[in-house]
Amino acid sequence: MKLRKITAILTAAVMTAVSFSAVRGEVMPKEYNFNFTKEYEKGAKNMYFVRRYSEDAGYGFTDRSTSMPVRNVDPDKISVTEEGFSITESDPRIFQCYDEDGNEITADKSTTHNFGGLIFRVRVPKGGYHIEVTTDKGDENAIVSVNAMQPARMATAYWDAAKLVANQHKAQWDDNVWSFDYADGTGYIDVEIEPKTCGVPVVLKRISIAPVEVRTADKPTVYLLGDSTLKSYTFEEAPMCGWGQVFDRLFDTDKINVINYSMGGRSLKSMYQEGRLNDVLMTGAKDDFVLVQSGHNDEKTGADSDPTARFGVGSTEAMYRTYIENYYIPAIKARGMIPVLVTPMTRVKEGQETYKDSFTTKDREFPKVMRETAEEMNVPLADLNTQSVDYLNSIGTAEAEAIVLSLEAGETPGKTNSGSYANGHPQNKIDGTHMKEALAKQYALIVAKDIAELSDKYSELKPMKEAMIDGAAEGDAEKVYPEICSDVKGENAYYKNQIEKMVQLGIMTKDKEGNFRPKDIMTAYEYAAAIEKLYGIELNSEYDTAPLTREVMACIELEAYNAKFTEKPKYMTDYNGSNITPDDPNYDPNLVGEEAQYYPLVGFGAITDKAEIDESLYTQVEEAYELGLIRSEEGIARGKMINGYTLQPKTEVTREKAAKSLYFMYVLAQDINTEND
Repeated sequence: MKLRKITAILTAAVMTAVSFSAVRGEVMPKEYNFNFTKEYEKGAKNMYFVRRYSEDAGYGFTDRSTSMPVRNVDPDKISVTEEGFSITESDPRIFQCYDEDGNEITADKSTTHNFGGLIFRVRVPKGGYHIEVTTDKGDENAIVSVNAMQPARMATAYWDAAKLVANQHKAQWDDNVWSFDYADGTGYIDVEIEPKTCGVPVVLKRISIAPVEVRTADKPTVYLLGDSTLKSYTFEEAPMCGWGQVFDRLFDTDKINVINYSMGGRSLKSMYQEGRLNDVLMTGAKDDFVLVQSGHNDEKTGADSDPTARFGVGSTEAMYRTYIENYYIPAIKARGMIPVLVTPMTRVKEGQETYKDSFTTKDREFPKVMRETAEEMNVPLADLNTQSVDYLNSIGTAEAEAIVLSLEAGETPGKTNSGSYANGHPQNKIDGTHMKEALAKQYALIVAKDIAELSDKYSELKPMKEAMIDGAAEGDAEKVYPEICSDVKGENAYYKNQIEKMVQLGIMTKDKEGNFRPKDIMTAYEYAAAIEKLYGIELNSEYDTAPLTREVMACIELEAYNAKFTEKPKYMTDYNGSNITPDDPNYDPNLVGEEAQYYPLVGFGAITDKAEIDESLYTQVEEAYELGLIRSEEGIARGKMINGYTLQPKTEVTREKAAKSLYFMYVLAQDINTEND
């Protein structure tokens, strides 16, 4: 039987030969073909009866999956027919799965369903394979997956929020033939075939498994695999930033590529099950690097996240260890790639004076497990967990709480799953798991420095070290990030993230001593010039060097807004409805919530000091307020979705407050779907 060839979206590469290890003293064949019909097929293993799996044979039907938790099936239900091996499930309980409201959950949403079916196991050398499964009616009545992966997610189109990282190895149906490219680290391929409907049979006709060679590339690529703390965010989600989003800043990209496959809500289990790890391994080349960090979502224990759920994200320590040892490390190495483990950074708790490792739940200490596994398997490990604790303690509570995801009204027009950030954090908390770019940069640098130091022990890491920019290998933050200001630290670091971004963009500057002078008063001329540069516009009004007041700042922002926008940006219009439903194609069961609005929570009519606004500026200030360009600075707080009732129109604006407002205007002008890089 000839295999259909799927065209992979890969750069031109020279294919290298793959050698297979011996199994029980015999060299396994390069291709495995199993025929389950009564029509004899030359070159295939023709199956005449339901053979149970045995190690001696190396293939056969099994009664339990290799998944965690184990999924049981009954091979005695399989019928041998002329057309192939048929399986029918007649017990409705296998198909009936309901949510807490009593609504039926379909196969693509459920984490706990068990559709029974059959599992055909083949022992193979670890490596990459192209798998084809032929059934009687294709996806009309069959669900097919391999090695406990989640069928509904194996056809994901993109791995990232900005849709820059395409899934190059999707599971797909072509008529009645299901095909998939799969990288195996277990030494077994389990083809799982489940019926979609109670009482409707599925007929298995053929299974073909052929090796896929490891490719070579002109320069190495670093692949990043992790959760929301690594994710590359779009401007829609500003200022949230993962360290994977800025990791490429530390490298000469003429020497090395950096591709971030990370996404929010993921764990070791879910990254494997949805095919995220698999696409990295089947897309990557020999001597590429795979950096894996996980732990925050592995801790989850909710109904759909519990370790006992079939497709839940949560893990026990034993599951976590098994995924690293049996699924990740062996598969990465089998594809000729280089694994690097990264322990997850600690969480920051609001009001915490001394920072400690937050992964202290009994029997769920994932950083400890990762360290132990790395040592046992002799795999390089960057200990971000330990060093994140050290870094946070070195900068102190005031600065640490400023650069985790702590938000107040007027800081950003961005959006979380719970709605707009424009009025503060919708969940009324300081989110110490996630971070702003100012902290993400430091964590990226910690990981890079660790890898550079590890290259003395692990020579395979030297290409990464050699591709680092000046200062990265030494962890020299001020050399790597010239936007860092000497005096923006401690109590002066409240707007550190906005200040560094404005300096990085060249919108604001620091003095010859490297100081930003955050408490100095901004002039109207300076602010107008900054916003002109930020938006690439020329304002019609002229502003002098008088101190910038809040009412004048509102007028400058309104004029810039009218010059920049011909229609309201999506931050103002799209973030005021209800959250997307499970029927929406962009729905992600890991990431859901209630939405909060963008516009000020306090109407202009309720502002108590309107009478203090200069009469000639009143209309402009009112319009700027109603557009959300200027908001109260009194009565607001980090970690609270709250507005104040005063505008303080005559109050002079400091440079740090100007940086805050400029950052808001900066994000407002960005395409919400563009990667914030």
